Amino acid sequence: MTSQINPNNIDGNYPVAGVPNDTQGMRDNFTNTATNFQFARDEITELQNNGVFKAALTGTTLDNNMSDNLIYAVKLNDVSWTYLQNTTTSGTVTLDYSAGQYQYVSTTGNISLSFTNWPAAGSAGSMDVAVNITNVGYTLTLPAAVSVGTAGVQGFSSSVITFKATGTYFFRFWTADGGTTITLFDLNRPLLGSAQSNVGYATGAGAAVTQITSRTTGVTINAACGAITLVSAAGTTSWQSFTVTNSVVAATDTVIVNQKSGTDLYRTHVTAVGAGSFRITFATTAGTTTEQPVFTFAVIKAVAV
Repeated sequence: MTSQINPNNIDGNYPVAGVPNDTQGMRDNFTNTATNFQFARDEITELQNNGVFKAALTGTTLDNNMSDNLIYAVKLNDVSWTYLQNTTTSGTVTLDYSAGQYQYVSTTGNISLSFTNWPAAGSAGSMDVAVNITNVGYTLTLPAAVSVGTAGVQGFSSSVITFKATGTYFFRFWTADGGTTITLFDLNRPLLGSAQSNVGYATGAGAAVTQITSRTTGVTINAACGAITLVSAAGTTSWQSFTVTNSVVAATDTVIVNQKSGTDLYRTHVTAVGAGSFRITFATTAGTTTEQPVFTFAVIKAVAV
């Protein structure tokens, strides 16, 4: 704004010393001085009410609320964001966008996220949420508005995310329509079906099991990858098979199996894959050592041609 204070309407040479002076000039100076003081008061008050300050003015509380007004052509350095650690650890956890764009949630049970105070439609907002899963049995339920970006998120099904390992998982939620439609980003795990996820599994995805009774006895291991220790027995060049029950496996998947350890060399093959199981067929190349070789496997998620 342009200041209304006018120092030019005050005659600094009036009254003139040593001569009679018209009192009107005195009155004009007093009036203009009072008017300028009023202008100064109003303008200072407006600055106090609307200005952005580094610290609170004397007798006031610092409030730099920009009320969603536009700031542009800004160069920033050494910027931090508000971090909020939620105290709710089970049930419905309400994430208030206005309270902080970085929020942390620990779990003592299943949790369901709820969002409030997103920017109004037409303005974009994002929130990063760290979820500490302390028990693999705990689930994370997302609101129905989280409907974009969910494909390929590990453990996601019908708005519920399950986890194969404990730990802290990082998610980003983004919206530009006031929260009517929210996009999900998994920040520390590759999407299933992506190039990153096809080359391996993260810590916690695997498991191990030891076979009992005989080398044709089936085993159960519900994991995307893992190690199977065979029962102690002599190796043979005759083909033997056992079934691996595994809830991760779909009928369209590809399963790879290799020999990890053992004195004898084993030829290993996956000779059948079905929903919830696969079959390993094996034989030694020549050896007959009595031992417990270890076979490792990995499930590659696939679809029918």
